[in-house]
Amino acid sequence: MPLSAEETRRYARHLVLRGIGGEGQQKLKAARVLVIGAGGLGSPVIAYLAAAGVGVLGVVDHDDVSLSNLQRQIVHTTAATGMPKVQSARSFAASLNPHVEVVPHYERLTAENAGPLIAGYDLVIDGTDNFATRLAVALAAETAGKPLVSGAVSMFDGQVTVFLPGGPGFSDLYPVEPDEADLPACEVVGVLGVVTGVIGTLMAMEAIKLITGLGEPLAGRLLLYDGRAARFTELAFARA
Repeated sequence: MPLSAEETRRYARHLVLRGIGGEGQQKLKAARVLVIGAGGLGSPVIAYLAAAGVGVLGVVDHDDVSLSNLQRQIVHTTAATGMPKVQSARSFAASLNPHVEVVPHYERLTAENAGPLIAGYDLVIDGTDNFATRLAVALAAETAGKPLVSGAVSMFDGQVTVFLPGGPGFSDLYPVEPDEADLPACEVVGVLGVVTGVIGTLMAMEAIKLITGLGEPLAGRLLLYDGRAARFTELAFARA
């Protein structure tokens, strides 16, 4: 799948970058990535993976754009208010990079449809905001043998990790399922918009590393970000 002359100019900084180069860019172009959630975390993931030239981006979201989203969900605009987020995200990606195909999945991800949705992709990125959905995604990715990049944010803090097939999994990091009442929603406690940008960008970085084989992924490691203290902390977890 050779790069066109326009793509060669577009990705010039990647093509001269040691560790990416032409081979890495070809891998990005051939990749099929499923982004679950086109909100605060999904937005920077979609933006940077589209800019990087990932060939196919599937986007799963059942929600429509609302005005309160725009403080942090950067792929959506005021004019997109009321539009399905998957359509708004596709319009954004198309305007940024016409070489990227965005496949919208305008539906709520559940334990029943997670497997079929994931089956058509090489890599899964979870930016959803509730534990039950994150668990369903993780179980489906593990069953399908697909790598998963997972992130979460709350207030001023965030976290990101990677689950690889055969490695430490979601249940190793969260052996006890918490009560949803103990996990207050963003609508209740709030979130600083830029925190979603920090974590979402880190998630996009992990995805690019996994696709190209660059560096060491965050597998078996949970990276925690404290925005108020400007501090990162890393916790290790292992397969039980």
